[in-house]
Amino acid sequence: MATPLLDVQNVSKRFGERVLFQGISFSVAEGQHVGLIAQNGTGKSTLLSMLTGDESVDEGEIIYRNGIRVGYLRQEPVFPKNATVLEACFHGVDADDDAQLKAKQILTQLRIRDLQQPVEQLSGGQQKRIALAQTLISNPDLLILDEPTNHLDLEMVEWLEGFLQRGNKTLLMVTHDRFFLDNVCSVILELDNKTIYTYRGSYSYYLEKRQQRLDALAANIQHANNLYRRELEWMRRQPQARGHKARYREEAFYELEKVAKQRIEDRQIRLKASNVYIGSKIFECQYVSKTFPSRDGIEPGKTILKNFYYNFARFEKMGIVGNNGTGKSTFIKLLLGIVPVDDGKFDIGETVRFGYFSQEGLQFDEQQKVIDVVRDIADYIDLGQGRHFSASQFLQHFLFTPEQQYNYVYKLSGGEKRKLYLCTVLMKNPNFLVLDEPTNDLDIKTLQILEEYLQDFPGCVIVVSHDRYFMDKVVDHLLVFKGEGEIKDFPGNYTQFREWTKLQPKEEKTTAKQQKDNTEQKQKKPNNSDKRKMSYKEKREFEQLEKDIDTLTEEKTQIETELSSGTISVERITELSKRLPIINEQIEEKETRWLELAEIEA
Repeated sequence: MATPLLDVQNVSKRFGERVLFQGISFSVAEGQHVGLIAQNGTGKSTLLSMLTGDESVDEGEIIYRNGIRVGYLRQEPVFPKNATVLEACFHGVDADDDAQLKAKQILTQLRIRDLQQPVEQLSGGQQKRIALAQTLISNPDLLILDEPTNHLDLEMVEWLEGFLQRGNKTLLMVTHDRFFLDNVCSVILELDNKTIYTYRGSYSYYLEKRQQRLDALAANIQHANNLYRRELEWMRRQPQARGHKARYREEAFYELEKVAKQRIEDRQIRLKASNVYIGSKIFECQYVSKTFPSRDGIEPGKTILKNFYYNFARFEKMGIVGNNGTGKSTFIKLLLGIVPVDDGKFDIGETVRFGYFSQEGLQFDEQQKVIDVVRDIADYIDLGQGRHFSASQFLQHFLFTPEQQYNYVYKLSGGEKRKLYLCTVLMKNPNFLVLDEPTNDLDIKTLQILEEYLQDFPGCVIVVSHDRYFMDKVVDHLLVFKGEGEIKDFPGNYTQFREWTKLQPKEEKTTAKQQKDNTEQKQKKPNNSDKRKMSYKEKREFEQLEKDIDTLTEEKTQIETELSSGTISVERITELSKRLPIINEQIEEKETRWLELAEIEA
């Protein structure tokens, strides 16, 4: 078989006494889409830094195939000083005509339109999107992506999903977006208990096989425990002077003890509060309007709400979705009184106690211990009916071990700090939770705990999130922000909304697209080339390209599955290894042409 693009052999890493991973090995073959998942603080970002040379390896080797180019999307991108958007995109990349065309297409999809704007003037989310565009444009042989869906709205996430599915690039990524993992990745690497487990399938396949692994491990531990008890009795009965056989048995005993004392971190309880009370009157949004004036005072301002009415029901769990910039976060700030309304008002019930998790709220005394941060809010949380959780128990429920609780905040990873911030919001025992992008940087296990918590929460919830899986599990109702004050009230979760959208008459969807196109057209400088539409022949070619790309991608997936099965002959391996690069080249050619035609259509 061909040499993998990336081969990690027996790599270990520790910081002082703390071992992050020990002797881990895995490889990434050409064309594979690999997802890496792990709990916050277990070393995912450190591992990526080691792969890219930013962090040293204690033991083992990281080997790349000779001559390959690696594109790396960092969580915190760095750009050249004073660079414009276009300069940042092509930093270290040859900006030929094809690359410029691809750049404009990708930036348009990520809603970055002013290519001459200095990057320093952009928000952190916009900078992350430019870094994503730069990584995709650089045309590397191997893409390493750290949380690529953070700061993307749902429409962008779905576009990126399709882009990576159609592409022929080799991909290794860290993401906690489970729909994204399931739709894009065909191999899952799980970093758990200081080692790596490989699952050759989608996220759904991983869930099934991981449970089988844990069941087998639990059975093994139970068996070892039974033997351990018997051996312990034997050890206690033996005199101090032992023969060779006894010493051999003693050594085996200590090995057995290691297995018996393993722990499987598997929470069996759900944190259900029954003492949260919220009255029948929650809040009424009474014909509220809000518009932000334009910077120059000449162009029309940005309308967030336009005479908007809504009466929030008791125990309602609402999701808010929409493209970036349509006013989702502003709506929450209007409700909480952080931003004043222009007209109308929010009439809020007397019993309502808000708990607000904001995108900007991550502020701690870094020199405090984790447990003290939570104890400063409350020593315990009252669950009602005589039950309560101490601050330590509450933190442990959200996967802070007793050891981690006595760490200083500055030692936490970014994801662990987000999780601690979430705990501080929940520890205040609110009856109305307002969560603005709570899923960013949280690991999958924490997301599952939060989902359970919100499903059982006996108050009201509003969630703004681009995590489709999370939204489907938590919310029963949507407000869809379409921009310029247009808001759709939809009774269902996100997947149901997408299915409903597909069933709408074509005329309605075309009208919506035309309105979007007209808005984008106003923002562009006049250019005769913008007026060109696809010819009939080009439209047919565009449709055929999509079919060809799907067919080739399916064949490529089948070849990869066969090559990784380990059951085929050398002759078949040779045949498939010759066919794979041909398919990759065909996909790349067709995708480039698809992008060219898509640019005309846009």
